[in-house]
Amino acid sequence: MNLAKALGSVGGLTLASRVLGVLRDSLFLRFVGAGFASDAFLIAFRLPNMFRALFAEGAFSAAFIPMFNRKVAEGEAAEKGSGLRRGVAFAEDALSVLLPILLLFTAIILVLAWPVTWIQTFGYARGTPAQFDYIVLLNRLTFPYLLFISLVSLLGGILNSLNRYWVNAAAPILLNLTLIVALLAFHDHEPLFTARNQAIAVSVAGIVQFAWLWWACRSAGVRLRLKRPTINPDVKRLLALIGPAAAGAGAVQINLVVSTALAASLLPEGSVSYIYTADRLNQLPLGLIGIGLGTVLLPTISRLLSSGRDAEAMETQNRGMELALLLTLPATVALIVCGAPITAALFQHGRFDATDTFYTAQALAAFSIGLPSYILVKVLTPGYYARSDTKTPVRYATWSMLVNLGLNLAFIRPLGHMGPPLATAIASTVNVALLYRTLARRRQFVADPQLRRRTPRLIVAALLMGATMWLLNDLFQPYVTGSSLQRWGALIILVGTGVLVYAAASFATGAFRVAELRKLIKR
Repeated sequence: MNLAKALGSVGGLTLASRVLGVLRDSLFLRFVGAGFASDAFLIAFRLPNMFRALFAEGAFSAAFIPMFNRKVAEGEAAEKGSGLRRGVAFAEDALSVLLPILLLFTAIILVLAWPVTWIQTFGYARGTPAQFDYIVLLNRLTFPYLLFISLVSLLGGILNSLNRYWVNAAAPILLNLTLIVALLAFHDHEPLFTARNQAIAVSVAGIVQFAWLWWACRSAGVRLRLKRPTINPDVKRLLALIGPAAAGAGAVQINLVVSTALAASLLPEGSVSYIYTADRLNQLPLGLIGIGLGTVLLPTISRLLSSGRDAEAMETQNRGMELALLLTLPATVALIVCGAPITAALFQHGRFDATDTFYTAQALAAFSIGLPSYILVKVLTPGYYARSDTKTPVRYATWSMLVNLGLNLAFIRPLGHMGPPLATAIASTVNVALLYRTLARRRQFVADPQLRRRTPRLIVAALLMGATMWLLNDLFQPYVTGSSLQRWGALIILVGTGVLVYAAASFATGAFRVAELRKLIKR
């Protein structure tokens, strides 16, 4: 499996989506600012995002892809050329049960939007009844997105198993483009009007993404038929795996929802926006590295294990860990050290001012402490899901969520808007430590000598880069709040300087040699 090439395809498209997401957020904050309207939209958008991560992209993919791959492998073993037919038949059975559940669940949430919003914001004690009703409205407008993105996850899982990773990875780009078009075409001087139109655009984007994946599947020769619900042993097993996988895959999202709820109820107006904007910046490296690796590793490892190639599966996971650390460590240090100039360059214009930049950079530094953990979760959990073990990750995710809740309550008063991000970062680190320890104890993941040699050297290289960037921060500050040309020029030079310094430090410390890096990319 060409891991680096597949990661480049998925990670590149996901990074493009994240960049468009930052552009979307920049426009949104420019028109709406960091206040009640932005807080209300982000609270409403968090709900479908949470369920998407828990039940759609995370849990469903984790349970569905290994089973789909096994069906394909069994079909090929029984009769050459029948593998895809068996896989598609299983997918149709899964769809026959998934679709009615999604329709019912969406209808229930739309009817019960008021109590759901109350739980989601802990009553929104700092707001007025009219403001609370506005958040309820936005929840109703955004939640249908879950129905369509769940169907997208089913279709995307099939395409990933057929090695067409790029199609599914390109789908989030359509979400961001839809929201950007809505912002440019339907913004208004009244922030509440703009935020409402963004909520409508979220559900429209779900329809667009579904149409894209449906067309891609038909182009790949996969045509799913709608049929009456079929509860056979395979579907029962799939449903049994989805529940535990939901919490295991969505621990970070659950932690973010808890953080958002506490911020909405206990912190001043605008705090939800600071936390969300910081998380979006934190999502840039997560999109390039973590989601790309997770997307590629799960079907790859499940295929290798299904064919008895355990040693190759171990090698693939070691190289996945190596790639993750190579790219994550400098991103972590850069976001902590250069958070203020990066935030200013991207967001400080229109209704978003210097004070908003300062608070967002603080939240970003707290989030970024956990960036390696967020990404390593994506590297380690495929080792469980590929073996159909969804219970262990859910147990550790539950402990992580409890740690997050306790730390949120402890940090939110003394640290304000920095408290929830820091709690999320620490909780994620606890989750990774537990996942790694168990895989190592089972001998299902053993760090090979190459990984053990490179890790401390990569850490030193990242710290050397961070020290250099800290000294250069003041030099860039006047330019990141200038004209658009100055902003983007300063940001490109800032990032480029960091990349060059890190590359030089990596070679100087012996973390990588030029020949080794070429070999890794070719493999």
